[in-house]
Amino acid sequence: MAEAKSIEALSVMFTAGVAVGATVSSAAPWFLPAILLPIVSAPVFCFPVLRRVKAGSPIILLAFLTLGIFVSASAVPFQGEESFLEGIAMESASALKAFISGMPFKADVTSPLLTALLTGDRSGLTPDTVQAFRGSGASHILALSGLHMGILYLILDKFTLPLGKSRKARWARAALVVSAAGWFTLMTGAGPSIVRAFLFILIGEICTLSGRRRKPSRVLCLALLVQLVINPGVIQNLGFQLSYLAMAGIVTLYPVLEKWYPEGSRFNPLRKIWQMAAIAISCQLFTGPLAWIKFGTFPRHFLLTNIMAIPIVTVLMWFAVISIALTALGWCPCFLITITDGLSRLLVWVLTVISS
Repeated sequence: MAEAKSIEALSVMFTAGVAVGATVSSAAPWFLPAILLPIVSAPVFCFPVLRRVKAGSPIILLAFLTLGIFVSASAVPFQGEESFLEGIAMESASALKAFISGMPFKADVTSPLLTALLTGDRSGLTPDTVQAFRGSGASHILALSGLHMGILYLILDKFTLPLGKSRKARWARAALVVSAAGWFTLMTGAGPSIVRAFLFILIGEICTLSGRRRKPSRVLCLALLVQLVINPGVIQNLGFQLSYLAMAGIVTLYPVLEKWYPEGSRFNPLRKIWQMAAIAISCQLFTGPLAWIKFGTFPRHFLLTNIMAIPIVTVLMWFAVISIALTALGWCPCFLITITDGLSRLLVWVLTVISS
């Protein structure tokens, strides 16, 4: 019975139920292939659990499957007015956009690019820049996702280190990090992939504070379960599907690929390159089929793009956040502005070369 109550098994059955309910209630046959892929791939998380379930436990799994169907089929889209908190978050996002545009960047591409990376607003990017991202298979960098939230989480975690490592300090750091991540989620419109990343952070911090081991598959499945309980209709969102499929690849396939590299120093640059390649391959193998079904295309240069662009984006966001923070405090060294400008130009140049 304990095995059947595993969060992986319950999450997969509930997800399958939500998917079936969405398919039945949507009355859109063309949607079936897109919804079947997550259902088929989801058992990868919990196959070891499902094959060892004890007598009577299938009832629990069936109950969660049925609950998912009922919740999805009976869900009514919420179309209420914007809440007070959402209104403040949107005003904060507008203020951040205006602040970035007013910073003394010399490169024309820097302000629009930082606005896109930190707020999701791509309206200021030129058609050539957008084409460079699209042609190189780096459109996911412009679409706010777990990548951006993950980088910001690392920055926040480092910035709160001076508070110390005592239990009280750890609680304070967790509260600051979760609050900042939640506010960023609201500021950027709470898209499905950003909400997923926020739930990862929230669950991870809870596990750390409670002394529990963070098993990646359980964190993923618990986030999936919570997000679908809150909003069952989100399962029809392509960004939601791609986000969880990408994480499924990282959780299940990446550890296998990462071990292929020979044992040696953990700081070996070639190992770091292989790790980035393994992550890109893991994500692409899981998201590629769905992307092909929806768009009929496959990013041919995804491996080169991710190996070259992701490190630049990571460093760029570090310098961008530091530059914005220091400028807001009334002091920002010119060299930080210059480096941020240079990184923005380098990113666009690399993607332009790859796309050509």
